[in-house]
Amino acid sequence: MFLPKYPDSPTPPPAHTHAPTDPAPVRRGLPPLPVDQKTVATVLVAGVVLTALLAAVAVTAISVAVAAVVVRSLLRDQYRR
Repeated sequence: MFLPKYPDSPTPPPAHTHAPTDPAPVRRGLPPLPVDQKTVATVLVAGVVLTALLAAVAVTAISVAVAAVVVRSLLRDQYRR
């Protein structure tokens, strides 16, 4: 009943095909960058510092959340009396 109706013949091929007149331009890679020990040390130090900052933010957020729960609990007990 709800079956799709297919055309009797397949669709004809396109009348024209696109053929590029010029070859595609050659993409060149980036020039090589000199990597020495100072560069590696700088990247490692930056990674360690950023990781330490992220950990400090996480620890601060957790401690603030715990303090909020404790203060809320103390205030709730005070209002019940």
